[in-house]
Amino acid sequence: MPAPVAPQDLIQALQPLPMAPSAISELAPTVLQTKKTDNVIDNGTAAVGKEPTPLEAISHGAVMPGIPTFPSYTEHRKHILVHMAATFRYFARHGFTEGQSGHISVRDPEHHGYMWMNPLGVHFGLLTAGHMICMEIETGKIVGGGKPAQSLTANAAGYLIHSAIHKRRPGDIHAICHAHTDAGRAWSVFARPLDMLSQDICNFHNAHAVYASYGGIVFASDEGERIADALGARNKGAILMNHGLLTVGATVDEAGFMFGLLDRGCRHQLQVEAAAANGHLKKNIITDEEAAYNFKMASEENALYREAQPDLEYEFAMAGGEEVLAKGFDALQFFTSS
Repeated sequence: MPAPVAPQDLIQALQPLPMAPSAISELAPTVLQTKKTDNVIDNGTAAVGKEPTPLEAISHGAVMPGIPTFPSYTEHRKHILVHMAATFRYFARHGFTEGQSGHISVRDPEHHGYMWMNPLGVHFGLLTAGHMICMEIETGKIVGGGKPAQSLTANAAGYLIHSAIHKRRPGDIHAICHAHTDAGRAWSVFARPLDMLSQDICNFHNAHAVYASYGGIVFASDEGERIADALGARNKGAILMNHGLLTVGATVDEAGFMFGLLDRGCRHQLQVEAAAANGHLKKNIITDEEAAYNFKMASEENALYREAQPDLEYEFAMAGGEEVLAKGFDALQFFTSS
């Protein structure tokens, strides 16, 4: 006859077994939890009562670094253009291409009246820092690049859109992304903003616009101005009806990450609308209060810079190293004095 089992042994036997690491969910709750404010470290000392930054709140242990600083404009410019090239390669990998359509611009860190854009007709997946063209924001004059000015060609419609936005918001916008994606174009025909259907899309809570008009291919400055009007003074993105998507950021990293997020948000919205079309399924939308908190904790420029790094580091690795995407940078020059 088996020996009797002690009550405490029976209780222990009934406890659930520990889950394998691969079975543990890493999804965060809808409302992000912040750390206790009395444990925040400021320059190596405790800052009692200070609210944690988004990067402090999300980091368990060492705080992840935000936007880097540089000892010279040349090094800063190289970082920007290399990350711009990596963002284009990310776009290519995710199918954000349509012939010669699509463009990214970044404001020069030294000459704030200049912006860098991609050349017309070069596939996003082939771009390096040395391909980029520098233009004067006010006039469109080509003022820099790796070839003689007369042999460089940028997208005319791109210049009209990007220059209008850069001129409107010189203080907070330093990068702009625009492309014609499948999901973006599909959702744009409804001329509706996105619902807050997921934690991630809350990065656009009260921060994306709809340009509910279509003025054809942008060959005149007034259409660029109308797109800038729709984007407004604080939005991070815009859905352009019958056209595509546009996002902005303090860095090209932020603008690129937000572009991918906006495209995925359009795809998710289309999927949800299709699933709910028969009227039997109810959409559960995140409340304004929860969405506003998520936006506050996840949409700060250093946090969004950091969000982009895994995808960009993957592009560096796939290209054979970050220096591969820096190809041609040393040959870039300004054709006119500032």
